[in-house]
Amino acid sequence: MSLTIEIHSFSYKKGGIPQDHSGNGGGFCFDCRGILNPGRIEEFKIQTGQEIGVQEFLEQKTKMPEFLEGVKNIISITIEDYIARNFEHLQINFGCTGGQHRSVYSAEKIADFVKNKFPEVEVKLFHDEQPQLKVQNRI
Repeated sequence: MSLTIEIHSFSYKKGGIPQDHSGNGGGFCFDCRGILNPGRIEEFKIQTGQEIGVQEFLEQKTKMPEFLEGVKNIISITIEDYIARNFEHLQINFGCTGGQHRSVYSAEKIADFVKNKFPEVEVKLFHDEQPQLKVQNRI
């Protein structure tokens, strides 16, 4: 039995907090709206959190790095406990206004972090408002 971690980016305005269909009733939900929104800058409006310009903006001109360090600390405690207790599912959600920039970036970075720190877990990444984005299970 192994732990599967679903990570979602979503929009508070459009779809709202993703439902957990595992039967566990949810997990973490992190609100990225407190981070300066690159979507308000013309050159980034049609881009997403997967694109280099948006990523550099979030890393250099916002408090996103500090935000994600806090997220890493919090989720690591739970993931370690879930692994030790043989839990099968954890959901981690990142929301922002449109589900395009901050939440996508956060979901991508945390998916990579989890896979690197906990290679024994299966990571499934979903961008709920951006179905065109290429996502892959990080197994």
